[in-house]
Amino acid sequence: MRSDPPTERIAGRGAKPDGDAARRRAGAIAGHRADEGGARLALGADDERTAATGLAALARRGAGSAEDLVQALAAGSAALRRRAAELAAAAAPGNAGLDAALVDALSDEDPLVVEAACFALGERADGMEAARMAGVVGHLSSLSAQHREPHVREAAVAALGAIGDPGGLPAVLAALGDRPTIRRRAAVALAAFDDGEAEAGLRRCLEDRDWQVRSVAETLLDLPPT
Repeated sequence: MRSDPPTERIAGRGAKPDGDAARRRAGAIAGHRADEGGARLALGADDERTAATGLAALARRGAGSAEDLVQALAAGSAALRRRAAELAAAAAPGNAGLDAALVDALSDEDPLVVEAACFALGERADGMEAARMAGVVGHLSSLSAQHREPHVREAAVAALGAIGDPGGLPAVLAALGDRPTIRRRAAVALAAFDDGEAEAGLRRCLEDRDWQVRSVAETLLDLPPT
């Protein structure tokens, strides 16, 4: 006799999802249909995962706005803030309010929010005015050197490379002294800087103890592999 799958033995064949799960499912479905109302209903839910699903559903339908993302970035739910930062990377550039909210998110208590904000700012750099860009580069440079979480430092270095502003070069060079994953990211980021210091940094990478760092440098310097 065939036994039931574990979930069915535990919950029963006819078990229904709990209220939050049902609303989350409805929100996800709304993202695949022309159902902005359903997506916004999910966004307004108290359950943080349901609200994050609703925000993603709005983005999928092209119905979300920069203001939706700004409000979500200021929410009490870490899951919703993370999703907002992730979605902001693909939002239309040049919105000063959203850019400012992402800069604020660089100080978030949740490292995953900070990581997502780093990526988003790197993607949105082309639409920023010079004064804000300088502030972003300064924040990212500080994070790349000081944040306690390695994945945040790595994300900050990657964003500095995506932006390619000369003001970020010292921080990228300094990251060549961090742990291997960050050194690799820094080596890749150096490709964005047309500067003698950047080339000198890549040549230092040729002596790195991590073979992947050396490989990146060899590729960027157009050298044969060792």
